[in-house]
Amino acid sequence: MQLVPKTNLSSELTPITEKIILDVGGMKCGGCVKAVERQLAQSPGVKSASVNLATEIAVVELEVGVMDADALAQQLTSAGFPSQLRQASGKFTDENQGNTDPAERQRQEIQSARRQLIIAALLLVLSTIGHLGNIGGIVLPVLHNIWFHCGLATVALLIPGRSILIDGWVSWRRNTPNMNTLVGLGTLIAYTASLVALLFPQLGWECFFDEPVMMLGFILLGRTLEKQARGRVTAAFKNLLDLQPQVARLIAKGAVETGDRASVQPAMSEIIEIPAEQVRVGEWLQVLPGDKIPVDGVVIDGQTTVDESMLTGEAVPVLKQKQDTVTAGTLNQSGAIAIEATRTGSDTTLAQIVALVEAAQTRKAPVQKLADTVAGYFTYGVLATAVLTFLFWYFIGTHVWQDVTISPSMDMVDMVDMAHHSGGVAVPIYHSPLLISLKLAIAVMVVSCPCALGLATPTALLMGTAIAAERGLLIKGGDVLEKVHQMNTIVFDKTGTLTTGNPTVTDCVVLERRQGGQGELFNKSLPNAPCPMPNAQYLLQLAAAVESGTCHPLANAIRNQAQQQELVIPAATDFHTEAGLGVSAVVEGNLVLLGNWDWLSWHGIAVDEDVRKQAQTLAENGKTVVAVAISGIVTGLIAIQDTLRPDAKAAVDKLRQMGLRVMLLSGDTPAAAIAIANQLGLETVDVMAGVPPAKKANVIQSLQNGEMETAANPKSVVAMVGDGINDAPALSQADIGIALHTGTDVAIETADIVLMRNCLTDVVESIQLSRVTFNKIRQNLFWAFAYNTLGIPLAAGVLLPSLHFVLSPASAAALMAFSSVSVVTNSLLLRRFAHR
Repeated sequence: MQLVPKTNLSSELTPITEKIILDVGGMKCGGCVKAVERQLAQSPGVKSASVNLATEIAVVELEVGVMDADALAQQLTSAGFPSQLRQASGKFTDENQGNTDPAERQRQEIQSARRQLIIAALLLVLSTIGHLGNIGGIVLPVLHNIWFHCGLATVALLIPGRSILIDGWVSWRRNTPNMNTLVGLGTLIAYTASLVALLFPQLGWECFFDEPVMMLGFILLGRTLEKQARGRVTAAFKNLLDLQPQVARLIAKGAVETGDRASVQPAMSEIIEIPAEQVRVGEWLQVLPGDKIPVDGVVIDGQTTVDESMLTGEAVPVLKQKQDTVTAGTLNQSGAIAIEATRTGSDTTLAQIVALVEAAQTRKAPVQKLADTVAGYFTYGVLATAVLTFLFWYFIGTHVWQDVTISPSMDMVDMVDMAHHSGGVAVPIYHSPLLISLKLAIAVMVVSCPCALGLATPTALLMGTAIAAERGLLIKGGDVLEKVHQMNTIVFDKTGTLTTGNPTVTDCVVLERRQGGQGELFNKSLPNAPCPMPNAQYLLQLAAAVESGTCHPLANAIRNQAQQQELVIPAATDFHTEAGLGVSAVVEGNLVLLGNWDWLSWHGIAVDEDVRKQAQTLAENGKTVVAVAISGIVTGLIAIQDTLRPDAKAAVDKLRQMGLRVMLLSGDTPAAAIAIANQLGLETVDVMAGVPPAKKANVIQSLQNGEMETAANPKSVVAMVGDGINDAPALSQADIGIALHTGTDVAIETADIVLMRNCLTDVVESIQLSRVTFNKIRQNLFWAFAYNTLGIPLAAGVLLPSLHFVLSPASAAALMAFSSVSVVTNSLLLRRFAHR
């Protein structure tokens, strides 16, 4: 369990909460999901709960100290949903109580379903042969015996149908009726009515023992196929879990100090194999060719190639040498290496990916809320509909349309009692109004499918997010998918997002102080610095000293330039940084300022028009201009340029082809931002420049509210693409935050979509996959609602008076099974996207 403290100015009023994960069994349909959520919500100390049917987990936000997590699991178990607490390490509590791992439990359930299917299939075949024998005149004396069919139905109820009947009855008693309640009630009514007809032939009722047999056969067939399909859906997620290494080879720190290649092969006595989850930060590990790297770390000795496809989706191995970083779960291919652990356990990149993908399953799309609401009351509604169907046909329908009691309907011919056959040929008989009403009511109960509603969203979401993770795209939930579907505007940060994030100094301009004026150009712009003039070198030294107190990409460029020229960087003190404006420090007794015009103005420094024009000329070439002021006087200009990413133009073009408005947001000058926009083919109206990081969130909000003058939609659903470092507030404000993974936790925590490959074309792919997945969710929900909307009236006999067509209980069961299987199978079609 991981504590997630909530911070507030009034900490006494804000309770500390923890998020726990419960593995929940016994859920059969959407109604069960709603029942579990309701049970959790009613428990003391529970702030929120989200349950997923496909993965069979519940994520609960629980107040610390109010209710024990194990007690909460026990409470669910008592309510008929066997539950256990999942620990952060992946192990489970209650081991002494015989609880098993969910994956093992699922395998056992599939094996059990297959065994039941074999029995049910045998019963179904025997029953069908009986019908075929009667219709074709084939002499099968045993199968013609009504007592044989009575025994067949009895065995079917007691063996394969036993678990359904028990679970349905227990759920009914607990006031949480589910799909098993509907199926169990339908089969029992059919069996009981047939048994009464057999024991009391004077009533003139027909026997239809084959109906409960066929219903159970079709339902068990459907559940087995559904479980297999769900297993294929969850396999994509399990592939991520399988990437987590189990064992690490711990070596002594002195084993590789010599640095020669042989040092990565220490004596066997120096190697200790320990569970990967027990490795601590700073420990040294040996990784042999063919091994999975157990933790995130840094190579301290050796050289190899590593398959990082699990992280980035790229199949080309990556060369790793000393000081290169490696990631847990990636595959060491060619050489033995020694690494120093930097992140272990739940802090590794792989563990975070797995946690995010699993957490995404509990973030439901708003479109799912209607399905959840319907599923919560679905069983009650179906039972009420079945009762009304029975009452209508028994008291009204069979009297208004009397021919339905005389002429068999299209689907009832094969249900005529064998005792009324002559020579094996079925003959029309009088149908009791009671039996007709019962059959229609049974068909209504059996044809309804809350399971399809419950599986519509989670199966597609699980499939889509798992496929995305395999391709280096982390999508954090169903709500994100729906927002992406509605998105019409995408805003890119410039530095480090559209550009490489590795700017270089290109020009160094030194201004000579002159009498009666601010300054004049002393040294012409020198392309591709270094600047050979002594004054220029001194200017660069001062600038590098001031920038040594910050880590902005522009600061790195200035420091790198000074290092390349092998300049001595003087000491600086009293650093001060203002995001989006500039930096200051005291160097050799002088206050030195580096920044934009607003930064200088803030300090009361005026700038000549000639200097502004010179800076404008540099900016129009796509360069960022940093002004340098010493002791209140503008002394020079440093021009820095960052190149576009190679894939930036292609990504922007593709996004515009998809109908999205692409905009550029930058803290740089308008001239520099427009120069970049021109390279990308963007219009000037789509450029928002001179915006400091603190105000980028306000710009995004203005776009969302339609407060900015735009050529397109007055209000926008906005996605923001950034690196997650200095634009975290904007990523958070946007409807969809998309972060290029920069190795920082900020990107993962802030964004809704994280691109692990740090590649702009993945922005396009993430949007396409999100749209495809959300379309699958809508297709599944449409089918689930349409199936029930059409199937229940047909089962209730809406076409019986006019067309003499009605669904028999067995046909209704077959349709019900098909609906669940079709929803899961439709979700599996997302695999086609993975092979594009």
